[in-house]
Amino acid sequence: MARLVVVSNRVAVPDGKSGGRAGGLEVAVKAALHHRQGVWFGWSGKISRKGEAAETATIRRDKIDYVVTSLGAEDYKEYYNGFANRVLWPVLHYRFDLAEFSRRDLSGYLRVNEHFANELDKLLRPDDVVWVHDYHLIPLARALRSRGHRNRIGYFLHIPCPPPEVLTALPNHERLIPTLGDYDLVGFQTGDDAFNFSRYLTRECGLHSHDFSFMVGEREVRVDAFPVGIETEHFARTARRAIKSSFVQKVVGSLNHRPQIIGVDRLDYSKGLNLRLEAFEHFLGTFPGWVGKVTYLQITPKSRSEIPEYMQMEQMVSQLAGRINGAYGEADWTPIRYLNRAYSRTALAGLYRASRVGLVTPLRDGMNLVAKEYVAAQDPDDPGVLVLSRFAGAANECKEALQVNPYDTEAVAAAIDRALSMPLEERRARHQPMYETLLNNDIAHWAERFLSVLTRPPRAASWPLLGLAANG
Repeated sequence: MARLVVVSNRVAVPDGKSGGRAGGLEVAVKAALHHRQGVWFGWSGKISRKGEAAETATIRRDKIDYVVTSLGAEDYKEYYNGFANRVLWPVLHYRFDLAEFSRRDLSGYLRVNEHFANELDKLLRPDDVVWVHDYHLIPLARALRSRGHRNRIGYFLHIPCPPPEVLTALPNHERLIPTLGDYDLVGFQTGDDAFNFSRYLTRECGLHSHDFSFMVGEREVRVDAFPVGIETEHFARTARRAIKSSFVQKVVGSLNHRPQIIGVDRLDYSKGLNLRLEAFEHFLGTFPGWVGKVTYLQITPKSRSEIPEYMQMEQMVSQLAGRINGAYGEADWTPIRYLNRAYSRTALAGLYRASRVGLVTPLRDGMNLVAKEYVAAQDPDDPGVLVLSRFAGAANECKEALQVNPYDTEAVAAAIDRALSMPLEERRARHQPMYETLLNNDIAHWAERFLSVLTRPPRAASWPLLGLAANG
């Protein structure tokens, strides 16, 4: 039986604890491996000391082999903090003004992908199906092909794919982006992302598409959209239980019967936290009837704190929250509860269910599973209202949310007021179709659909196409 080999930058090896802070990628990968013999390969999170060789180990848990490898300090600096997060992350989020490119970082990025390929070369079998995840590993298929592997290899990008007008602003884009042509299937969060990549292949690589398929050398490369889902029913059950927990009841009691607005985001400039706080400030100033009568809980775990842009953003957001609390707060009421720590998915499920408004307003997001989790967590008889950025991938499926332009702070403020004031009948009418959509495209369906397309036999290439050299 063919194995599924999943490859990602980090590997989440189970530690036996319940209620962990599982991210979207971890939930998705475990769903894909649940009914299959499989391997999950990636970085262990360990940084080797100078002069130490990389360590690779296999850990078996629940019939899954977790194969993890270490990185050197220079690898981590150039590959992860450098090219991946200071070049690719901002450019793919349309923020090339924040990109800081160096050839050394690109070399480190390519070097780590070669290291991953070397380690995978030791464990891959001819009939393995390989599924590579995210922007850290764009050239991995090319590295594997150069080692003679002809396996079915799929790739999924969890963040946005901008149009070629933006992609070509990436230094050495012609050296990196075309390597995606070495995959058999390239998947994206939305149809727009898939279309943007297809335009790049057409415009920059001279390829022509046939139903979003391209011939690269003698091999067919399919491009498609696979919106990531969540464990909808499971998360809804978790929320029903968690709302009764002592932790959530303590939070609810501290509100003194005030409705709660909730936002949950990593501390990242793509989330638009400064503009969101400014919109909330504008809301308090424009709708003074809500002053003292609503509480905004913003949970924002720190991320990539060693990168200067993130340190600056942390300081800016903290100062903004403090300014708003200083201007509007009272001795018995704090407008914004701003927390820089992570909570378990169970705790978050309960907090979502206890919140009248979910505020999800990223400037650009591949999907944003928080939006979907908020919808799934709601009491269908008395649901809250989702205020959602139109630039989040989830907007395609959550059409009944109050969709906003996150750059328009006045419009976001008005949406907050409308959400808090919305009658029960309208709240129910908006919630039900969104929940049904999430049921129909939950995380298991997402993984099955991707793997079904990946393992489908290639179509006969009967149409003439311009070729992109598969290994050059």
